[in-house]
Amino acid sequence: MHDLATDVIRVHDLRMSYGPVEVLKGVDFTVRRGEVIVLLGPNGAGKTTTIEILEGFRMRSGGQVTVLGVDPARGDEAWRARLGVVLQSWRDHGRWKVGELLAHLRAFYTPYRTPFDLDELLAAVGLAEHAGRRLSKLSGGERRRLDVAIGIVGRPELLFLDEPTAGFDPHARRDFHDLLHRLSDLEETTILMTTHDLDEAEKLADRILILDEGGIVADGSPDALARKVARDAQVRWSVDGEHFVHATDDVTAFVRGLFAQHGDAVQDLEIRRATLEDTYMAMVLKEVRR
Repeated sequence: MHDLATDVIRVHDLRMSYGPVEVLKGVDFTVRRGEVIVLLGPNGAGKTTTIEILEGFRMRSGGQVTVLGVDPARGDEAWRARLGVVLQSWRDHGRWKVGELLAHLRAFYTPYRTPFDLDELLAAVGLAEHAGRRLSKLSGGERRRLDVAIGIVGRPELLFLDEPTAGFDPHARRDFHDLLHRLSDLEETTILMTTHDLDEAEKLADRILILDEGGIVADGSPDALARKVARDAQVRWSVDGEHFVHATDDVTAFVRGLFAQHGDAVQDLEIRRATLEDTYMAMVLKEVRR
């Protein structure tokens, strides 16, 4: 049972058709306050359609949806001010300066809530040194940081992210992950994101939703989903230069017994579980075979 007071998103029997093509065939899930949820699925599975319905940008064909206690189809400006959206791309005029654009957008939120302080926001997304630069002069990675800043300027309760780190270099990606952890942990921001980067999903997600064939085919933490696919973990070690491999569903007991038998002679100990990529491929392929 979920506590209705902590459910930021509630989706029941969500359906969406484009003409004769049924894209969503009865999607059900909930998102609790402060969770980081990653929505995965193959191209064409309906991820973007689902997100756009939740954002209020697309009308659904059927089902019940509430976001922050409101049906997105009826959301007003005060409701929209509680949301943040980072799109895959965002068009604007290249002559805007970074600080001026964010200050302009920030002003739209002030009648409804307390947005981020501009200097704090610029520092959070790594653009403090670029406040006076024109958008046309930003690199691809800097431009993407600005997209994120635009999405969170209103200090949203719920943040939607569509492929947020596309084009980020490793350093920018790490900074972005730190920012998301800060928003979730300190601001209690609820985050729903899509990504094709399964390593990123595994690092960030409290819970993974896999959307395929019109419905949610998996829902759980990365570790819990991995255990559904492969309960056994693989233990690798060496003793006196000889290497061993053993599969077990109780790693703790096996490793304890290993050291009881060999003590400090155990070297190169490594434990491998199914990765999120293993899990994702197994679950999506299972749906294809049905």
